[in-house]
Amino acid sequence: MTVNVWIITAFVLYLAIMIGIGVAFSKKSNNVSDYFLGGRKMGSWLTALSAQASDMSSWLLMGLPGAVYLSGISSAWIAIGLAIGTYLNWLLVAKRLRSYSQAAGDAITIPQYFQNRFDSNSKAIRIVCAVIIFIFFLIYTASGFNAAAKLVENVFGIRYTIGLTIGAVVILTYTFMGGYFAVVWTDFFQGMLMFAALLIVPIIAYAAIGSESFESITAAKVGYMSLMSNGDQPYSVTDILSNLAWGLGYFGMPHILVRFMSIKSTDLIKKSRIIAMVWVIISLAASVAVGCIGYVYLEKMGAAPLNEISAETIFMVLVQKLTPGLIAGILLCAIVSAIMSTSDSQLLVTASAVTNDIYAITAKNKPDDKKLLMLSRIAIAVVAIIAYVIALNPENTVMALVANAWAGFGAAFGPAMLLSLFWRRMTMKGALAGMISGAAAVMIWNKFLTASTGIYELLPAFFISLVLIVIVSLIDKEPNQKVLEQFDKVAAMK
Repeated sequence: MTVNVWIITAFVLYLAIMIGIGVAFSKKSNNVSDYFLGGRKMGSWLTALSAQASDMSSWLLMGLPGAVYLSGISSAWIAIGLAIGTYLNWLLVAKRLRSYSQAAGDAITIPQYFQNRFDSNSKAIRIVCAVIIFIFFLIYTASGFNAAAKLVENVFGIRYTIGLTIGAVVILTYTFMGGYFAVVWTDFFQGMLMFAALLIVPIIAYAAIGSESFESITAAKVGYMSLMSNGDQPYSVTDILSNLAWGLGYFGMPHILVRFMSIKSTDLIKKSRIIAMVWVIISLAASVAVGCIGYVYLEKMGAAPLNEISAETIFMVLVQKLTPGLIAGILLCAIVSAIMSTSDSQLLVTASAVTNDIYAITAKNKPDDKKLLMLSRIAIAVVAIIAYVIALNPENTVMALVANAWAGFGAAFGPAMLLSLFWRRMTMKGALAGMISGAAAVMIWNKFLTASTGIYELLPAFFISLVLIVIVSLIDKEPNQKVLEQFDKVAAMK
């Protein structure tokens, strides 16, 4: 057997298991609460690993190592920002959102939570939320499809479009069938595989090059091992703040926030936070190591350097060069895990926004659960097709697509989520102003100012959204007594 046959075997077995999980859980989703939130029955380990696996995506095994390969250790500022953001999200948001979403009409989606939080009969905030989710998750899901295509192209030499089609079909299949139960359980196994692969690959690569080669090659490239240098240029305060700003995105990520809403009890959140932080810190550190050690390995071997687009394949390159067939196949499946664990969550959240937060509240006759489940599956297919079309351009990088979508969610929903949980005086009009201004600021800044200023669009957009929420809420009349009493009740919960 050739190496490729072993790798194909590993891939086929892995994908079959994922689809099998979808089939196994297809009968558990009997209503929209089960399909979109798992009936709020998730335990600590499932919640923690599902949240982090769906969070990191292919960015963890492709985008971040690629950035480190090209620029050096200074790219780790993004990882530092993400680690801080992860901790604060679990600490500040998880418990309060779990309690508040249930107290506020047992909301099963983020848009529904916002509408119920302000006790509003208006459909405006729910529809605005759903539209923002639809737009930015198309970009985010496209990044996953893009990564899948690059994986298949790099490993098997198959054309980009064929790899894109294979990845999209598999992700669509098990998400379509199993809903939240399938997504969470596949995320759990995928999170474990990603963690193991990220530990194994840099250790094997470092052993292959040796400490002396590592030190001499990195020393020869000016600033490569310095957090404060970008090549031969000093790393500016603007660069550091822009990379740390990635951590702000967590407060607005719908596919992560729904994990908090689905946990069985708030008593389990502390344990989940510990599990999540151990996973995140080790995984991010290992991801940085893959990029750095990968650079040294290729230099020592005299291989041609990777460019901005091909640098995102450094994890694949190391696996293929340093591990035998079946093991290589299993380790490469970690990239599939990263792709699928995020893309499935995004498809599910987008479908919930379209069906539960647009169709269900605008339809003349209220649809029953059976019809909503059918429409949700159709919405998943439609979103996947549109994301597939966006991903058809092979020149797009995973890093660029993820950065734009991450900023969009972070600025549109992050300030609104934090203030809705901790500020009694916030109003629905303030929330709307923040969401719209945050999303708009991201798109405008990215188009006209990111390149000239060097500032990641999430940073200014987040604070524009925050300021507008406060100003509009203070100008607006106070929330009604029911809203204030509900806030006080949730705030008093132990």
